Amino acid sequence: MKLKHYVLISLALIISGVSAQKPGKKEAFIDSLMNKMTLEEKIGQLTLFTSGWTTTGPSLKDDYKKDVISGRCGNIFNAHTVEYNRELQEMAVNESRLGIPLMFGYDVIHGYKTIFPIPLAEACSWDTEIIEKSARLAAKEATAAGLNWTFNPMVDISRDPRWGRVAEGAGEDPYLASLIAQAKVRGYQQDNLFSSQTMAACMKHFAAYGAPEAGRDYNTVNMSERRLRELFLPPFKAAVDEGVATVMTAFNELNGIPATGNEFLLKKILREEWDFDGMVVTDYTSINEMVPHGYARDEQHAGELALNAGVDMDMQGAVYYNHLKNSLEEGKVRMENINQSVRNVLSLKYDLGLFDDPYKYLDEEKEEEIVLSDELKKHALVSARESIVLLKNEKHKGSKLLPVKETPEKIALIGPLAHNRKDMTGTWWASADTASIVTVKGGLEKQYPDAKITTVFGCSTKGTGREGFDEAITAAENADLVIMAIGENRLQSGEAASRSDIDLPGQQKALLKAVHKTGKPIISVVMAGRPLTITWMDENIPAIIYAWHLGTRTGDVIADVISGEYNPSGKLVMTFPRNTGQIPIYYNAKNTGRPFDEDNKYTSKYLDVANEPLYPFGYGLSYSEFEYANLKLDKKQLDLGSEIHVSVEVENTGEYTGQEVVQLYLRDEVGSVTRPVKELKGFEKISLKPGEQRTVHFTIDPEDLKFWNADMKYTAEDGRFKVFVGTNSANVLESKFEYVAQ
Repeated sequence: MKLKHYVLISLALIISGVSAQKPGKKEAFIDSLMNKMTLEEKIGQLTLFTSGWTTTGPSLKDDYKKDVISGRCGNIFNAHTVEYNRELQEMAVNESRLGIPLMFGYDVIHGYKTIFPIPLAEACSWDTEIIEKSARLAAKEATAAGLNWTFNPMVDISRDPRWGRVAEGAGEDPYLASLIAQAKVRGYQQDNLFSSQTMAACMKHFAAYGAPEAGRDYNTVNMSERRLRELFLPPFKAAVDEGVATVMTAFNELNGIPATGNEFLLKKILREEWDFDGMVVTDYTSINEMVPHGYARDEQHAGELALNAGVDMDMQGAVYYNHLKNSLEEGKVRMENINQSVRNVLSLKYDLGLFDDPYKYLDEEKEEEIVLSDELKKHALVSARESIVLLKNEKHKGSKLLPVKETPEKIALIGPLAHNRKDMTGTWWASADTASIVTVKGGLEKQYPDAKITTVFGCSTKGTGREGFDEAITAAENADLVIMAIGENRLQSGEAASRSDIDLPGQQKALLKAVHKTGKPIISVVMAGRPLTITWMDENIPAIIYAWHLGTRTGDVIADVISGEYNPSGKLVMTFPRNTGQIPIYYNAKNTGRPFDEDNKYTSKYLDVANEPLYPFGYGLSYSEFEYANLKLDKKQLDLGSEIHVSVEVENTGEYTGQEVVQLYLRDEVGSVTRPVKELKGFEKISLKPGEQRTVHFTIDPEDLKFWNADMKYTAEDGRFKVFVGTNSANVLESKFEYVAQ
């Protein structure tokens, strides 16, 4: 009989006065259910296996369906579509002893089938409302396809673009990344997990995964507690404050202890300091990996370390599945810890409404209506427009190349990404519908229907082949305008995609140089998942559009920007190095005792390259020009409990209506520990018409001045502070004030 077991358990609970439909009775509901569970069934709720549909590593369990029926696997990831997930849910509900429904997780990072820009790109919009809407719509589409849990947002701070997973984060700044983390949690969860169009978010990777030595994924992380707390933890704390439902542990060790067995992270900080009461899941087989880390003797020991540290759910490793019962019998773990973890899992399932209706996410009509809908595709266009960063727009033979208002007679579109659908998704493409992706070629043909567009690939994004160079050169010689579509393919950034050389991969730089020799006007459109070292391009190509990986509407957006239909407004959230030797390079650095002095060799500098980055944090051009003037503070002394009001005048002196991100930075000149030369503390994105001027206001209060002092107390110290306001972290106006706490 359909829903047999689910109906029996629900009736039993209702008869006892406990209803899954009354959230106020959650604790009693879970208590009653847990009293009926065997140890094996409890461990099953702490087990997460992949369906085998897609994996991010070696699959350890192929017979997960048998385990669902036996109650030994209570959660599945990489299973999607209503038809497939309904089959699995029916197994759990109708064929397992207690009928406890499954939870379905998936890496919905920047879309499910409709793909939005990669997170690093979207962060460059500096628009938390757009970012929140992207998460909300991604949740709407993914839940329509049977999913209720996403392994996102990734809130790892990183200052090293060699690390491929910078594509998945929000850049190098903890203030901006914290706001983005909260926006994504709000978008996915909407403070209402019970809704069939929201899903549980999972902040990851806890913690400091973004700081691996040498930028190599999964590598060792070693840092002071002060650096951890100041730079890497704020976005995690922000997500917890926003109510994130779940946390994923990191692959890396932190100061000698793997994150998955790290009580300092999972107990002291997460549970005790931050009062997180949600569920903690490992990353893929990260319990098992404590053995090669050299922290656990064997997998059973690793499982004990993980559970005792506070890990609730084991993703794919089958360590709890295989060993937790033995560990309990041997007294290595306590039943109360197992029960607490089971309670955390069941509590999440309750909040998602799965006990109320196990099939609430499994509606084929809704799937057909929502997936790849016009609403999602329209937002994919909006979010991608806001994500593009214009890096350079200089004159070629007397006039700026961009925007291209007049239709050229002949356009040469050259490069491996010119007419390429699958690589437009970037990393973590989920279940992307590549057939619906608009290529650069498709976008340009739509934008310039009267132009003759010759498309030549020239070379690949990898390898050494130059067979297409001659054809590319001929196309350029015969064209009025050359557009180079170059960058990384979708596998060249993301997880397990660290690169020691982050220049254009393959022979693309050589291709660009060869085309440049023709003397034709060139617009470089760079699509990548990280900052690349494009110094030669900056020195030689008059126009550079950094498009990142934009997803479903890529070609439309690039054509909009080239034509001027959209005026770019993106600002970088990661510093661009001149070469890999400068890495790590970031705006919120500290000074040295011997700061740079070009007339004194014995100061902090390189012999072969400037200290300054190629492009600083916060940088991004517009077809408009913005002038800043009259930076004012309403007082020069800040007292405890008071505020300083900052104002600055911004004028659009260009010919186009444009958006500008006005940025405010602070510097604590002297502290009990040294402080960064600048820290972002506020920003506002404004739109101005040509000739329009606006006064932008900021407020500074003592909370903005706090840091972890010499005694590891989070406080603000008396002293002098500088205020910077400008168009990026390097080009600013400056003022100052003094803080007096007493």
